[in-house]
Amino acid sequence: MVGPAWIPSRKPRCGCADGGRRNRSQSGKADTMSTSGQDLGDLFGEPSAVYSRRQAVEDGVLVDLMQAETIGLVREAGFKFPVAMTAGAFAATAAAIGEPLPAGQDIQGRLWDVLWMLRCAIRGADQTDRVKFRVSVWNGRRRDEVKLWASCGPGDDGAPVVTMMLEGED
Repeated sequence: MVGPAWIPSRKPRCGCADGGRRNRSQSGKADTMSTSGQDLGDLFGEPSAVYSRRQAVEDGVLVDLMQAETIGLVREAGFKFPVAMTAGAFAATAAAIGEPLPAGQDIQGRLWDVLWMLRCAIRGADQTDRVKFRVSVWNGRRRDEVKLWASCGPGDDGAPVVTMMLEGED
């Protein structure tokens, strides 16, 4: 449904204009050539630090929705690429750590709402690699509106991945 450089609406299902290889050389390393043909590595040198998606999941910064408990929802919502969300976005929309959910609420239902609203935002978007969307969350007394955005881009291995975040997170 989504791709590394753009999120199609009413376009081919795979969503990958280039098969998920944007900004990658054939060796799998990041392509450091600028549009003018100058190697950016010569100007700036090698990166001093790289923080991978896998490390972010291990550190608890990202919640991987491709786990056994949630992958069925992700697939049912129509996503073919791996999906994750920041811990802040997960706490604001699905479940805050250590806090009970209001009566009649469960994580699966809340997560479905998030995935469905993301899918609707993608379908309504023109070709882009990011979309903004909102989710209404019942807090036990009233509905809170949570503003989110999602980005689609290359993951650790260059294949497309989708990441949801709170508005203002990057």
